Amino acid sequence: MTWHAHVTVATLVEDQGRFLFVEELQNGQPVLNQPAGHLDPNESLQRAAVRETLEETGWDVELTGVVGIYLYTAPSNGVTYQRICFAAKALRHHPEARLDDGIIGPRWLTRDELLEQRPRWRSELVLRCVDDYLHGERFSLELLRDKA
Repeated sequence: MTWHAHVTVATLVEDQGRFLFVEELQNGQPVLNQPAGHLDPNESLQRAAVRETLEETGWDVELTGVVGIYLYTAPSNGVTYQRICFAAKALRHHPEARLDDGIIGPRWLTRDELLEQRPRWRSELVLRCVDDYLHGERFSLELLRDKA
């Protein structure tokens, strides 16, 4: 048996104190998460973050930095995820866009509104990424290298 971490990306989009979240179904229950997903083969981390944000929210975004790189083992299934969380700014909304299966829709929430929804967080990383962002954690996109 070979162990490996699942590489995922997430995008933290802030606009006037509100953050872009995704309301999605997990095991039939609505949960909140940053726009996030798995890295596809031959895809850069940056491209994956932009793609996942559009597919899950209908928003085009421009990445502005890296908030953090997180290792998280989900208690529900024991799977370990490596999450690269990007900061981004919203550029354009496509309300007519068809969103990924299982996505209820985008939600703009303040940190306080997010705290009120704690039982609905997909994972503890939802708040951790917001708090790291609010504490000024930002690293240059140059931190990530796509090619040797």
